[in-house]
Amino acid sequence: MRVRRMNAALAALGLVVLAACSSEAGDDAEGPGATVPVEEDAEFDEGTTMAELAEAGAITIGTKFDQPGFGLVSPGGEPEGFDVEIAKIVAAKLGIAADGIEWVETVSQNREPFLEQGQVDMVVATYTINDDRKEIIDFAGPYYVAGQDIMVAAGNPLGVEGEESLADIRVCSVNGSTPAGYVQENYPEAALTLFDEYSLCAEALKNDQVDAVTTDNVILTSFVAQDPESFELVDNPFTEEPYGIGIPLGDDDFRSFINDVLEESFEDGAWAAAWDATAGAITGAEAPEPPAVDRY
Repeated sequence: MRVRRMNAALAALGLVVLAACSSEAGDDAEGPGATVPVEEDAEFDEGTTMAELAEAGAITIGTKFDQPGFGLVSPGGEPEGFDVEIAKIVAAKLGIAADGIEWVETVSQNREPFLEQGQVDMVVATYTINDDRKEIIDFAGPYYVAGQDIMVAAGNPLGVEGEESLADIRVCSVNGSTPAGYVQENYPEAALTLFDEYSLCAEALKNDQVDAVTTDNVILTSFVAQDPESFELVDNPFTEEPYGIGIPLGDDDFRSFINDVLEESFEDGAWAAAWDATAGAITGAEAPEPPAVDRY
C-alpha cells in the first residue's frame, strides 16, 4: 500500500483489525482491516468518475494520519481506523482492492484545497458536512454523527463542565476545523491555540501548555482510551457533527454512487463491522445506529 506525506513522529497505536471477508471467487479486499470483498467486473457508465477509477484500478484518498480509531498510521506505515475502513468499502465497490489505494494525509485545513486541486479523488477524514463547505465541494453521507466535546487533564483539575468553560481556559483545536470555528464564533475571548493536527493538541495538554482540547467526542474518546492516565473526557457534547465523504463539487453521479454504497454497508453489516474493529475496539462503544444519508 502506498502512503504519501506520512508524519513519522506519530505515536503508534495497535488496533484490532478485521480479517478479510471471503467472496465466492476468493477475490477479497487486501490489507489490514479489509471489510468487504472486491467487486469483480464492476461496470459503470462511460465518462463517469466511477468508470475512470475502475478502469485504472486505483484511487487516491485523503484521510487523517493522527487520529486513533479513525485515521492513524500504524507501526507498519499504513493508515488504520474507521474512516479508512469506510474508504475501503467504497473502493471495493469500484473493484479496487486495498493495495490499489494511495493514501494522502489530509489535515483539516487542506481538505477542500486537495479536492479542488485534484490531489485526491475523495476525502474520508472526520469531515463535518456544513453549508459553507458545500459551496466548495460536495459530500456523500453522512456515515457517522459525532458531537463537539472537551478533553482535559485526568482528574479535571480546573473543573471544566461544558462549553461555557471555554471562555475561561486555554483551549486547543485544529486549523480549519469546525470545532475551532465554533470556539472563534461563540467564545472570541477564549485563549485559543491552533495546530494542524490533534495529536499536537494532546501533547500540549499533557505538557500543561493548554488546559483543554476541543473537537468531536469520538476523536477525544480515542485519545483518552489511548492514555487514560493523562486525559479525561468532560462528556458533555454541545454540537452535532455529521461526517461525510468529500468529493469534487458537481460530481453528482459519484456522490449518488457513494451514497448507495454507504446505505448498502448500513444494511449488510459492513459498516458495523468496520466500527467494531476500529473505533469501537478502542473506546468499547457498540456500533450506533447509522445515520440517514442526506441526498441533497
